[in-house]
Amino acid sequence: MSREQYPEKLVAITGIGQSEVGRPSTKSAIALTVDACEQAVADAGLTMADIDGLATYPGPVTNGDGFSPVGATEVMLALGLDPTWVGASTEGHAHMSAIFNATQAIASGLCRHVLVFRTVAQASARAEVPHAGIIGGGRVVAQRVWGGQSWTLPYNALSAATLYGLYANAYFRKYGATSEQLGAIAVHSRKMAGLNANAVYRKPITLDDYLASRMISTPLRLYDCDTHIDGSTAILFSRRDVAKDLRQPPLAIEAMGMALGGIGAGLHTGDFTTLPAEKAGRMLWSRTDLTPADLDMAQVYDGFSILTLLWLEALQICAPGEAAQFVEGGSRIALDGALPMNTSGGQLSAGRFHGYGHTHEACLQLWGRGGERQVRDARAGVVCNGGFGYGALLLRRD
Repeated sequence: MSREQYPEKLVAITGIGQSEVGRPSTKSAIALTVDACEQAVADAGLTMADIDGLATYPGPVTNGDGFSPVGATEVMLALGLDPTWVGASTEGHAHMSAIFNATQAIASGLCRHVLVFRTVAQASARAEVPHAGIIGGGRVVAQRVWGGQSWTLPYNALSAATLYGLYANAYFRKYGATSEQLGAIAVHSRKMAGLNANAVYRKPITLDDYLASRMISTPLRLYDCDTHIDGSTAILFSRRDVAKDLRQPPLAIEAMGMALGGIGAGLHTGDFTTLPAEKAGRMLWSRTDLTPADLDMAQVYDGFSILTLLWLEALQICAPGEAAQFVEGGSRIALDGALPMNTSGGQLSAGRFHGYGHTHEACLQLWGRGGERQVRDARAGVVCNGGFGYGALLLRRD
């Protein structure tokens, strides 16, 4: 198959939307979802009658932990949609699975416009039940856990912070990385969030503030961890041959990459200083003539700050062991730096949308709608997400 025949080459992003972000929100999860979806459809200049595909990750989760309180069926009914294709993935290539599924559905001719959404209500759940999101449940603690937690809870790893503390420790020891280097990511994220009216944490922090914050799982501190929120993000994908006639200039999906593995799937190889995300990075760059040198910005997954370092290397932006030095001081990842990164504030400060906020921000930047945080002359950017399964998109403005 030639590159021109890859499914992503036949698809474009044509609209985006994001609800208010709360910690917690006064709105219900379905109301937040409707807000985001209506914005995305209007952004493309379409109506609900034009939408013939709907997808989400991971589908409804009903244990009360707020991870995914809204499913495709209720959104279809709430919006009055009549889709010919609906996709929901409870597994797959991390949070980006719904995007990959939507891309393939459009490319195969099943539909023309797919609305993809991701909704969370974890802040509301945590406000009601402090253990929501950990120990296998939400309002009710599960008697038995499944999936990734079945590999970690027996060892008292009650949250993902414990797991990624292992990676951070290994990375520090092998490459000599320091807390000051890792902290530069958190400080930068908060600076960018200060320019984002929809971010939950906008007050600047200093490196001293970071170092003084409490330890969560050595060497990860409070500001190394992303933050629970209530909110919804929606992204509209369209067939390329119809996208050119819509309101926004179509954003081309130049390439995509995916991988699955790691401790979350009960599998670990290597020395805890790399992720299976490296496979996603290799796949991404094999499907395009562009290279990391062509990137104008990067929206890099930051469920924990150590994941940002590992993803920078998996995406071949940095060589193994060099990401900590790359982010040190924050100048290279600043708006006027060599590679502006996480310009919305990312999940560390803007809020945890499980990577969908990163895709939303990349689109804003490529459309030149970033306001005070706009990257100058942004034409191409990379988005990645996931800490158990892994996905990456290379986006460019046509």
